[in-house]
This record gives sequence, structure tokens and C-alpha cells, in this order.
Amino acid sequence: MVNPARADALVDLVYGGLIALSIVLIATVNTNVGIAFGVGVFAAYVVHVVWKMVRFDPDWMTTVVRESVEESVEHSVEQTVEESVGQTVEQTMGDQLDEVQERVESLDERVEGGPRPDEVGDANEATDPEERPDDTRA
Repeated sequence: MVNPARADALVDLVYGGLIALSIVLIATVNTNVGIAFGVGVFAAYVVHVVWKMVRFDPDWMTTVVRESVEESVEHSVEQTVEESVGQTVEQTMGDQLDEVQERVESLDERVEGGPRPDEVGDANEATDPEERPDDTRA
């Protein structure tokens, strides 16, 4: 029997030779033929490498897929939460800021304009004329 490590090395050398042959075909015969041959050799080599990885480490593909899915889900959840919290905070703060600004503007108007006429009238009616100082009587 052939040692598996030697067989793998031999197969890798054969693939290397086929790739070198495709380079020679590109240079000498026809570019399209050489490129087609090289792409075919490269595709076969990729299949060989994947087969070798699965044979030596059966959990290799599952581990890679699991890590990829976990990473994408984690990133997606993190981004969704960040956007949602940002929108909620922005809306809440915007509403509160508008409310505070309206209150400040109404206070500014009241301070600048003095008391409203209805407040002055109510205050005059509430005071008894006899309790007023003498110089304010007409």
C-alpha cells in the first residue's frame, strides 16, 4: 500500500505540473485553450483540497460554517439593536427638547409682555379699595 501522505504529495505535484502545462499552452498554442485548461485544472485542484480537508478533519466544514453564521448573526443583531436604540433615543430626546423649548418661549413671552390683562383685572378686583394706600385712590 501507498502511504497516504506520499499519495497526497504526489497528487499535489501532478496538479502543479498540470498548472505549469496550462501556462505553456497559453504561451505556445492558443491563449483560450491554455486558459480553459488552466481553469479546469484549478477547479479540480480546489475540489481535491476540499476533499482532503474533509478527509483529514471531518468537522472542518461544519466548524467554518458555524463560525461564519455566528459572526454574521452577531453582527446583524448588534447593528439592529444599535439602530433601534438610536432611533428611540433620538425621538424621545427630540420630543422632550421641543416641549422644553415651547415652555421657554411661553415664559419669555410672559416675562417680556408683563402680566396679562385678565390677571391684572383679577388682581384689582380681588383687592379691597379700603385696603389700598391713600395715594392710589381716585
